[in-house]
Amino acid sequence: MARRGTSSDGNAGARGRSDRKAGAGKGTGNGTGKATGGRSGRGAEPLAEPVDGALAELVPDRERPRAWTLTLDGAPQSHVDLDDPTYLSFEYQRRIGHIIDLLAPPGQPLQVVHLGGGAFTLARYIAATRPRSTQQVIEVDAALVQLVRRELPLDPQARIRVRATDARAGLGKIQDGWADLVIADVFSGARTPAHLTSTEFLAEVRRVLKTGGSYVANLADGPPLAHLRAQIATAATVFPELALAADPAVWRGKRFGNAVLLASDLAPRLAELTRKVATDPHPGRVEHGRALADFTGGAVPVRDAEARPSPAPPPAAFG
Repeated sequence: MARRGTSSDGNAGARGRSDRKAGAGKGTGNGTGKATGGRSGRGAEPLAEPVDGALAELVPDRERPRAWTLTLDGAPQSHVDLDDPTYLSFEYQRRIGHIIDLLAPPGQPLQVVHLGGGAFTLARYIAATRPRSTQQVIEVDAALVQLVRRELPLDPQARIRVRATDARAGLGKIQDGWADLVIADVFSGARTPAHLTSTEFLAEVRRVLKTGGSYVANLADGPPLAHLRAQIATAATVFPELALAADPAVWRGKRFGNAVLLASDLAPRLAELTRKVATDPHPGRVEHGRALADFTGGAVPVRDAEARPSPAPPPAAFG
């Protein structure tokens, strides 16, 4: 889920734009990485349509001819450029894009599970930058899936399978050790559902990952950052290597915003990730090791029995 506009951060508010391109070449089934068909954005009018429990709207990007922002009940969720799937408009997605770029040599295919679909922005990015990747997208809103497939079609030759079901239920149907990467970007309204915040949930993620695989989560929190600290503590019970990327103002607890959590059995390429995040149009900071443990403090891991949704953003976060 995402908010888009002028600030640098994630679900808490709009985020800035950049012309971020992948280092690897584009190309899926049609040789360009572009979806065939779909709506033209520049000069078009927004399209509104009810989906499961919300009003979805596709808002044209006036700066890019075939680019759209998906909103649910007015809250931006995804940005897609059908002509350039390597373009990541939202800040947190650029940070996830950096992680994807560093997971394996350029162009090497990956097996990826996406928990939360939106407009399939990151699935399109992987299909374009890592052709022949196999991806499974799990999105609970079946009507939203139909809308996106119709209006913002995927490349028909990309290996992307979309399942309309609950994220945790869908994860439970994936075989052991299948995925190189699991990406969680799941919000009900503006909050991560409680059952996707626990050690039991992360144990399922770990089961699905190959040895050395990685888990990436888009987390949203604000002062005093209790949810974020608890999520780091929860991940630490399952994965030995953790890193967290966020805007400096979020790190300092100055405002509500996004943080991207990376968890793995293997140490990530921290120097390169830190440099990429620091040199984004809206620079972020990456912490790991002792500094991240100190930030987490005495936070207690979350179990299913006491799990709660992530905190709701303040009204100003939607401005």
